[in-house]
Amino acid sequence: MSYILIIGAKSDIAKEIARVYAKNGYNIYLAGRDIESMRDLANDIKIRYNIEIELKEFDIIDFGSHQSFYNKLEVKPIGTIVVAGYMSEQKECEENWTETLNTINVNYTGAVSILNIIANDYEINKKGFIVGVSSVAGDRGRKANYIYGSSKAAFSAYLGGLRNRLFESHVHVLTVKPGFVNTKMTKELDLPPKLTAQPEDVADDIYKAQQKGKSIIYTKSIWRYIMLIIKHIPEFIFKKMSI
Repeated sequence: MSYILIIGAKSDIAKEIARVYAKNGYNIYLAGRDIESMRDLANDIKIRYNIEIELKEFDIIDFGSHQSFYNKLEVKPIGTIVVAGYMSEQKECEENWTETLNTINVNYTGAVSILNIIANDYEINKKGFIVGVSSVAGDRGRKANYIYGSSKAAFSAYLGGLRNRLFESHVHVLTVKPGFVNTKMTKELDLPPKLTAQPEDVADDIYKAQQKGKSIIYTKSIWRYIMLIIKHIPEFIFKKMSI
């Protein structure tokens, strides 16, 4: 059975994605930093779903290691899912360049680095799929999170161009735009329950959309309409708002 490579595998969403794909018979590469902490989860998934699962150390901002990382994968993955993300307080990013740079490098630059390598391989072989987890925050810059949002906007634009490029090579590229998700990254936020998804819901949405060959999804789906409204607010009004 084919392997799926999950990058940023320690996130709550990534763990649920691993379970969904394992349940459907795929072998799994879990890639991330300090990945040994996921050994118990990996063993549970392996036993529960009778698949192969391997832990791979991977640092998304160590750009120079990305080519050798991919070369060393004995069986190349049929699909790659990038879930790696980093979100800091907007004020902290404004005052601390290191936080800004880390936000950009994790959410955009590092993802582009590894996906360029994988996309070239998929294009040559004319098969495979790529899923990038972006964010609704990238749909319009807002003062509350424009550093994080701009990194996700760049990632969404990259995935759109990649989808256009790889279409003729029969390589599917899916952009995922979650709204609020109940994860460790958002645990300090007071999130509205009706607009907040659980990680397992996002994972299910990703699997279904990838299997159907969709291009862009919002999860929860209501965020498509929320962001449609936000994107169409005239700038002379929007710049005065606090949303």
